[in-house]
Amino acid sequence: MATLNFDQLLEAGCHFGHLKRKWNPAMAPYIFIERNGIHIIDLYKTAAKVDEAAAVLKNIAKQGKKVLFVATKKQAKQVIADLASSINMPYVIERWPGGMLTNFPTIRKAVRKMTNIDKMLKDGTFDNLSKRERLQVTRQRAKLEKTLGSIADLNRLPSALFVVDVHKEHIAVAEANRLGIPVFAMVDTNSDPTNVDYVIPANDDASKSIELIAGTLVKAMAEGLEERKAEKLDAPAEEEAPAAAPRRERRRVRRGADAPAAEEAPAAEAPAEDAPAAE
Repeated sequence: MATLNFDQLLEAGCHFGHLKRKWNPAMAPYIFIERNGIHIIDLYKTAAKVDEAAAVLKNIAKQGKKVLFVATKKQAKQVIADLASSINMPYVIERWPGGMLTNFPTIRKAVRKMTNIDKMLKDGTFDNLSKRERLQVTRQRAKLEKTLGSIADLNRLPSALFVVDVHKEHIAVAEANRLGIPVFAMVDTNSDPTNVDYVIPANDDASKSIELIAGTLVKAMAEGLEERKAEKLDAPAEEEAPAAAPRRERRRVRRGADAPAAEEAPAAEAPAEDAPAAE
């Protein structure tokens, strides 16, 4: 499993926190020093937390479960979209739709509406609509795609959330907490780590920092998915091996059952040979 070292984190600028006056006291354990009015994050703790989170996320992916990536800030949008797509995981990079987790059935209805519009486009129903109706449907489809397109394949609640900037995504974190969904997050010095299950103290404003840490976690998840595939391929071979043994045993049983019958046949003919002697 890929791990990060101090130099990689330093080069990506993961150590830069926020101004001292903007800090959250709950982040004190993860702050190394203050320099020129800016808090510096302890990168040794960051590396340890990344390894811990990567191990857990790898196991989640290995079990075939989904992790929802959430990052709506400009610096993180494209990075997270590319990384999540590479392992076929759902993501939210536009505005977080309130109630997405706590009111999940309603979100699924909206996704089904988008699917129905796609069916209309394929079966020709769309062409029978008036020009005004087609325009309305097209706009509705575009709006749904922008907000929910990346979670179209999410048929059930995710098993975990990965969040960039819990201060900005506080609604998503609150919904996950309410449902008992574990939260993995990059937490900067101005954020509250209290509601995060797996805290990764790091600069959440620099795209390089986000790409390095999120990329490491995604690599770990990709390894978990590969191990899952390998286990599935090995499973049929393991199931077929025991199946051969009962067949051999059945053959032995058949041969054993037939043997006494062959031996008893002459015994049944013996009285016929003795019959004339009795006369």
